[in-house]
Amino acid sequence: MRISVSLFTAFLLIFSISCAQEPDNQVSTPTKVPFTAELLIDEMQIPWGIAFLPDGGLLVTEKSGELIHFLNGQKTKVSNIPEIYVRGQGGFMDVALHPDYENNGWIYFSYSSNEGEGKGGNTAISRAKLKDNSLTNNELIYKGSPNTSKGQHFGSRIVFDKKGYLYFSIGDRGARDENPQNIKKDGGKIYRLNADGSIPADNPFVGKEEAKTAIYSYGHRNPQGLTVHPETDAVWNHEHGPRGGDEINIVEKGANFGWPVITYGINYSGTTITDKTKMNGMEQPIHYWVPSIAPSGMAFVTTDSYDGWKGSLLVGSLAFQYLERLEMDGSKVISRERLLDGLGRVRDVRQGPDGLIYVAVEGKGVYKLTPKE
Repeated sequence: MRISVSLFTAFLLIFSISCAQEPDNQVSTPTKVPFTAELLIDEMQIPWGIAFLPDGGLLVTEKSGELIHFLNGQKTKVSNIPEIYVRGQGGFMDVALHPDYENNGWIYFSYSSNEGEGKGGNTAISRAKLKDNSLTNNELIYKGSPNTSKGQHFGSRIVFDKKGYLYFSIGDRGARDENPQNIKKDGGKIYRLNADGSIPADNPFVGKEEAKTAIYSYGHRNPQGLTVHPETDAVWNHEHGPRGGDEINIVEKGANFGWPVITYGINYSGTTITDKTKMNGMEQPIHYWVPSIAPSGMAFVTTDSYDGWKGSLLVGSLAFQYLERLEMDGSKVISRERLLDGLGRVRDVRQGPDGLIYVAVEGKGVYKLTPKE
């Protein structure tokens, strides 16, 4: 069953208005932009995730259920992709290569799937190999349960750390009082797997009765950003708050990040969710946004290509339609800068192997930020 277009459009309108109640005067606009934005891949509606192939090609997921292979200026649709359950915020989401892709060829995907029991769908993780613009060796390695017809909060990002562990996120699936604080249920979690889908023996809830042993941390709302710190190898995430209270967190083994018991946000209607922003045993974000920027996509800058950017964190804003650069001092945000202002809803941001920044913008496509001479 598909959600009514009018109802979903109304939901998006309310969400956008709620997230953007007032301008954010803590973020500056640069007087001199050190790049030009070149539209590299055009005519995409919701380019959700980007991965870079060793031959210079790119893989880009389209939320509606397509995988685009871009090489030498040509776009090709990849065939034999997983069956995608497109509903609300769910669809074809992230894509990532195995760290040893050149030797094993594995590509990983996150998407909403209706496999399993019950009506509706939930977030799934699979892997496959690419041959002649078709996926082969498809394997489902994790599927959130149970299915639900709710259309919100699927997550979902994928990232590998330097030890080869696979991390991914699933949002609370619109069941904030049921899923995020319950380790026996999927939803509102960051997960960790071995690359073949098996559970690492030292995952924090291995041996806990009825626990979902893939869980690495819990108490999350809807994480749509995951990245690995280039120096510490710690996994960082950001997640959508409700109205206000979007967060950046450093993911820790077994940690509880508090949703919905603590939050810096309120309901979209303006009513209170909780009067608590802190509680013993629950982690504090290293940064939070009020009002919400609706963050999506996340990347550390390790290149010297852009003057003064090295060490910064880049985050896309869906609500305010810009790319945010956060200047960091360790884990502290010391300044914020607004880039690509008004270009469109920034869905993903990545640093490519060429040291350049690539930005996926809804209704446009994928931009390459070319440094000015």
